[in-house]
Amino acid sequence: MPTIRSELCPLFVDGEWGPSSASTSEPVYNPSDGTVIARTPLCGADDIERAVKAAEAAFPGWAETPPVDRARVMFRYVHLLETHFDDLARLVTREHGKTLAEAKGSVRRGIEVVEFACGIPSLLMGESLEQIAPGIDCDAIRQPLGVCAGITPFNFPAMVPMWMFPLAIACGNTFVLKPSEKVPLTAIRLVELLHEARLPPGVMNLVHGGREAVDALLTHPSVKAVSFVGSTPVARHVYQTATTHGKRVQAAGGAKNYMIIMSDANPAATVDALIGSAFGCAGERCMAGSVAVAVQDAGDRVLPLLRDTVAQLRVGPTDRDPAAQMGPLVTQQHLERVKGYIDAGLSEGAELFLDGRDVRVPAAPNGFYLGPTILDRASTQMTIIRDEIFGPVLSVIRTDDLDAAIEACNGSGYGNAAVLFTTSGRAAREFRHRVSAGMVGINVGVPAPMAFFPFSGWNGSFFGDLHIQGREGVWFYTRQKVTMSRWG
Repeated sequence: MPTIRSELCPLFVDGEWGPSSASTSEPVYNPSDGTVIARTPLCGADDIERAVKAAEAAFPGWAETPPVDRARVMFRYVHLLETHFDDLARLVTREHGKTLAEAKGSVRRGIEVVEFACGIPSLLMGESLEQIAPGIDCDAIRQPLGVCAGITPFNFPAMVPMWMFPLAIACGNTFVLKPSEKVPLTAIRLVELLHEARLPPGVMNLVHGGREAVDALLTHPSVKAVSFVGSTPVARHVYQTATTHGKRVQAAGGAKNYMIIMSDANPAATVDALIGSAFGCAGERCMAGSVAVAVQDAGDRVLPLLRDTVAQLRVGPTDRDPAAQMGPLVTQQHLERVKGYIDAGLSEGAELFLDGRDVRVPAAPNGFYLGPTILDRASTQMTIIRDEIFGPVLSVIRTDDLDAAIEACNGSGYGNAAVLFTTSGRAAREFRHRVSAGMVGINVGVPAPMAFFPFSGWNGSFFGDLHIQGREGVWFYTRQKVTMSRWG
């Protein structure tokens, strides 16, 4: 594989690295300083066809490979990922802008999915029952689907791809990965290491591009299943298009995650959790707590401490400043979009409690920086409450009781995460029972499940039936075959 600086990123098709036939490309930035570090080719249908055909040709042999041998590939892959762990984290930091600690955490969560996939012989075990009728036995087994595709976002260049292809491949499928055109470099390295783990040619393939490449995957007759993570409008498009073409789909969309603060919550612990949830990864994650709902006097008890603490966060170039506590946004375009939401919130009546728009980073004046921002006394009718902002912006709503807070949360239309800070078991139980979200936190700011549980978004945060991760992931990448037997 060529060394990548500012040249076009290569494709990986049928076990070989090579160029795209695309005539157009987009720049890949180091968001810490605004420099161009590579270019992503915008693949068309011809490149997608080559990758899918390679995956299709490799499927029969890989599907017949014993699960224990497929697991051994995953064990070798885990070893390589651990060996190159620090380099992978630095690569995530370089092309996305996460702090090194955040990047390491995301790579670790991705590796945990590969570790889960190492148990595929047990995870694929079926069910059987003899004598379901006189002389008749019945069993159910799981078999792979065929060619699967993964379409991943910019915010987790390592973790989200590893949500998908390790489990799909371990189940006996072949795979075509299309990472975000904004962050292709980590995906290239992940695929290179998988190749070093001696995965047969054609089982894993890597393409690049934008909407044309996505639509080519969604409509290709040989693609049997599509996994997607991104914004809700695109997730809806992926689901509708792919299912119309007869494919199985899991499409994780955006979110508006509410964090309800009861008046009995521990202020210091709550502030720590709010900072990590609202401003961790610069707010660029679908599990970010972007709305705080302060019940009764909770706002007056917690918000001043939150502001004073957050104002001290060191915003800086994560690729060179180990003391940086928050990094840049991914592109200048995205930075301007987030600033536009802050302006809209103020024009609609929210109060500016902490302004991050004027943050300055002298060491990297061309980076894409926005400081932590808090908008107080927002209402559910405001744009900053309705839309996913995807930046370090926390909007605060004030309510009189838990009922009103839950009502506001359930009215958002999304359903990824919902969090309650309290010392009351009764309030926690009521919240857990009534809130309309697939992932719930009680005094946990980011209730993202580990690899053996499903990433279970609801409502406008997920389109499909079987979620990413856990046993649902195994079920998504396989189909059941039931056999009834009678021997005279």
